Amino acid sequence: MDDHICEAIGRPDLVNLDGGLVCLRFETMKALSALAAVRHLLDTGTVRPGDTLIDSSSGIYAYALALACHRFGLRCHIVGSTTVDHTLRVQLEVLGARLEQMEPSSDLKLDQSRRVRRIREILRDHPDYHWMRQYHDRVHYLGYRTVADTVAERVGGGPLTVVGGVGSGASTGALARYLRERSRDTVLVGVQPFGSVTFGCEHLTDPEIIIAGIGSSIPFGNVDHALYDTLHWVGFRAALAGSVDLLRRHAVFAGLSAGAAYLAARWELRRAPERTVVFVAADTGHRYVDSVFARHREAPDIDSLAPRETADPSRLALPWSRMDWGRAPAPESARWPGDTTPSGTVPVA
Repeated sequence: MDDHICEAIGRPDLVNLDGGLVCLRFETMKALSALAAVRHLLDTGTVRPGDTLIDSSSGIYAYALALACHRFGLRCHIVGSTTVDHTLRVQLEVLGARLEQMEPSSDLKLDQSRRVRRIREILRDHPDYHWMRQYHDRVHYLGYRTVADTVAERVGGGPLTVVGGVGSGASTGALARYLRERSRDTVLVGVQPFGSVTFGCEHLTDPEIIIAGIGSSIPFGNVDHALYDTLHWVGFRAALAGSVDLLRRHAVFAGLSAGAAYLAARWELRRAPERTVVFVAADTGHRYVDSVFARHREAPDIDSLAPRETADPSRLALPWSRMDWGRAPAPESARWPGDTTPSGTVPVA
């Protein structure tokens, strides 16, 4: 029996879809990461019950951190993106978390930069607050070890490919690290939105929508570029097709990033049918009902889509592109200059 709802929310399901394709489905993926991170900070004395934890979020992490703070008797302060919706705002308020939400903006870089600037202002006034730094502190890797163990034990001993949104780098990066401790033959495929700086696509933006949470306009210290074998850049319309097909074909109701990962995972399985392909569905589809699922009649047939294959980031093109990354280091524009293991946290080997 769980001691708190955040433990149940963070526990994933493994769903065998068909022919070597497996969905790693979460209700709220980052609940697991936030819970493990906060528990570690308490265990090491970095924070104490009653302290205030603060961070920036586009949505999922805000909820996850609020749950972890509720679990351990801590205060929570979130500087939120423009993408934080009404449902989440109400949940955060009832949970006792304080939310400061940025003004509407279609510019991801401006939104993220303003959030970081606001956090620094708050920390100047409240130096006792602990900044969680979900984008840069590898304490957020810790919660994914149990997930990797579950995948390794239940999926089988054959060659494995993991596909998922890159985002802060913690989820897919940690899964690959921990799975490769058991088997070196684990391939990692990252999914990015167009316009993300993380793997060099800041020059090409999607005119329809930003897929929140899987890309970035600023460098993230938690992204270990040398873990990734392949990258897919997926635009809104292609991700829409993936999300709708995932629900229609397999009855899995998941978010837009899951649709993008599903699309990429199907392609990777087609290229290497001897491998088991596990893709990450980080959250449910509820906050995408109007923006995605209500538009299901607009979704192109998923089988009509194919990525543009390129070896040069300058040649990426909408609605979908694929590139062999080959575990290369970060491009110059995505290199994080700071320390990823500040005092009180742990490096991840």
